[in-house]
Amino acid sequence: MKRVAIQGEKGCFHEVAARGYFDGERIETVPCTTFDALFERLGQDPSLYGVVAIENTIAGSLLQNHELLRQSNLHVVGEYKLRISHVLCSLPEDTPETIVEVDSHPIALMQCGDFLKAHPSYKVVERDDTAGSAREIAEKRLRGHAAICGRLAAELYGMRVLFEGIETNKHNFTRFLVVTSREDGHLTHPDKASLAFSLRHSCGSLSKVLTILSFYDMNLTKIQSLPIIGREWEYRFYVDVTFTEQMRYRQALAAIMPLVSDLKILGEYVECKM
Repeated sequence: MKRVAIQGEKGCFHEVAARGYFDGERIETVPCTTFDALFERLGQDPSLYGVVAIENTIAGSLLQNHELLRQSNLHVVGEYKLRISHVLCSLPEDTPETIVEVDSHPIALMQCGDFLKAHPSYKVVERDDTAGSAREIAEKRLRGHAAICGRLAAELYGMRVLFEGIETNKHNFTRFLVVTSREDGHLTHPDKASLAFSLRHSCGSLSKVLTILSFYDMNLTKIQSLPIIGREWEYRFYVDVTFTEQMRYRQALAAIMPLVSDLKILGEYVECKM
């Protein structure tokens, strides 16, 4: 059985992603309260895999997780893209008419903004976790309270689904990275890589790197910059590339080496296609 660290309570979207990625395998999820705690746990226990949200099509990149990954000794071995769909759930005794308060994570509340505007009588309360909101209502038997979470959490805690598909934007996806320090986690035939590097503060430095990657047929699927603390106006770049030939990929890395600093291969893995 694989043990997989996740951020959030049992039933959260991280668990849904973990079960989706390891579909057909027996897994045990290890909940962590924060992303910092998740990376710390993974660093302490090399037997663990981890599933980490890295970007959302609505909320954008989780910048903190880019840095946590770069600073860790973990490597990316896979990715999973999950369609995020929210439900409103309550105790079985409640109905839509008896609900007075809706609890959830701030991002989930934001993603269901149109639904909440259509129900102005519901008091909206921010909580630390979507699944945790459902668990608290179930354990404390909070009549009149409802949680916005995923269907897995509602089912896990014996909640009644009052409304489903309440997210405003139906094209709401989160990309998760699967990370580990396990030596057997490396893949022999990857077609995607995540890289981190910094650039000298000179004219056209980024353009030159991107031109080289294009020359070697690297398909740039993402680029994210973060300022380097203590080095004014200098940035670290996080880049995802896909490729069809590993030899061309290796040549591209060798070609950009003279232009970049602190190049780190965060992981080489198989692209999740949808």
